[in-house]
Amino acid sequence: MSGSGAAVEATVIQVSSSNSELVQRVEASFEAMNNVDCSEERKKSLRARYFYDIIFLITNLTAWFIRDYGHTIFPPLYYEKACGIRGSDCFQTLGVLRVSLGCFIFFLLMFLTTFSTRKLFDACSKWHSGWWALKFFLLVVSMVVPFFLPPGFIQIYGEVARIGAGIFLLLQLVSVIEFIRWWNKYWASDEQSKQSCSIALFTSTVFYVASICGIVTMYYFYAPRPSCCLNIFFITWTAILLIVMMAMSLHSKVNRGLLSSGIMAAYVVFLCWSAIRSEPADEKCNVQKPKNGHGDWTTVLGFLIAIGAIVMATFSTGIDSKSFQFRKDEVKAEDDIRYNYGFFHIIFSLGATYFAMLFISWNLENSASEWSIDVGWTSTWVKIINEWFAASIYMWKLIAPVVKQQPKVMNNEESVQQINNSNSP
Repeated sequence: MSGSGAAVEATVIQVSSSNSELVQRVEASFEAMNNVDCSEERKKSLRARYFYDIIFLITNLTAWFIRDYGHTIFPPLYYEKACGIRGSDCFQTLGVLRVSLGCFIFFLLMFLTTFSTRKLFDACSKWHSGWWALKFFLLVVSMVVPFFLPPGFIQIYGEVARIGAGIFLLLQLVSVIEFIRWWNKYWASDEQSKQSCSIALFTSTVFYVASICGIVTMYYFYAPRPSCCLNIFFITWTAILLIVMMAMSLHSKVNRGLLSSGIMAAYVVFLCWSAIRSEPADEKCNVQKPKNGHGDWTTVLGFLIAIGAIVMATFSTGIDSKSFQFRKDEVKAEDDIRYNYGFFHIIFSLGATYFAMLFISWNLENSASEWSIDVGWTSTWVKIINEWFAASIYMWKLIAPVVKQQPKVMNNEESVQQINNSNSP
């Protein structure tokens, strides 16, 4: 009996062990299937970003086409309540604002339907990554509706678009500065690595040399005579900002090195150059010559590069939601979304207001000339203020840790002094 009992017990142990192995295999297969599903959904989510970017590019090109050639290509629009006589209020400046409003509406609707998404298998995530036929219909409706709105409403949207474009520029600045900080941390984090230090030193040298060459070039082309006092002021102040940023980054209490300040110097010089290039073409201190409303190949190439820069700036800012998080050390689960859908769409909606301001040169009254983008004194001052603001944000980020640390040091010294006073007889 004892032998048969032992055999039964052994059989039970074998069955239980085989069952546990079977359960482990089933769990492993389910986990593998779940990983495959997560991987597929993650790929769809990442691909969707590029589809939205293409939509944004198409709306940019549509706004340009309606501004420059809409009145000659399209037949007269007889919906006079919105477009006026022969559709004049649906082309040029107001046409750009109508296309911008349609793009803004589409991405705002996408924001409202996806901002709460956290997991890849949420219904909102599937809506973000799929249903393209329905979203195409929604895009067409969003683009058509503004052409039935009265001009007064479009003018109001133009004023709102100015604010939206300003917010977009601010968010873009924060994203760029965070990228520069990350780049500096990536190359200069390992102090023991000679290769890393050499690359950081070489890169910072390249950026500083490029910045100095940019300053000299701007003096040569945009300040050829002493009467160009405004351009001289812009360029000289930019050079002063470079020196101040370099000195602050090398200060013993800051000690950030030359890499981040070199990259920021090149970016600030670019903003200054872009601002001076936006001056009206008939100014005596601008090397651009009037094109009489027509563009040569350099104008067309510059225009296309500008549109590409708008699209890329919007895309890169939209996927950079980490720069605006208060907690950046959160661990991502396998089924978590890889970028914030709501932030992505709200950036694109603000980008719609930004490209509208560039196409009309921030001027709601007069239409820009053909193949021009962001040209005029308003555009110049917007870029100059953007440059100064970028330098101010960067310098504040340099000294902020030192400023925040000083009160703590003073409090610690006061507490130590109080303890010593209490211990003294």
